[in-house]
Amino acid sequence: MRRLLTDHPASVGETYFQHMVHASGFGLSMIFAGVACIVHALIPGWFVSTGSNTIRRLHDRMVANRRR
Repeated sequence: MRRLLTDHPASVGETYFQHMVHASGFGLSMIFAGVACIVHALIPGWFVSTGSNTIRRLHDRMVANRRR
């Protein structure tokens, strides 16, 4: 069980708790962006670039973290 909780975080250079914080931040950002996309579908003038900007920002963070 311990390996289930620690192998992946260690593979990206993080402790369990660091990984939990980073992964939770990514998840919350994706939830917010998803809701913004649904609102955008209903009212096209709102949240015009929120989804694409969030994807770009998260991708940049993930790639930067992978390189450290």
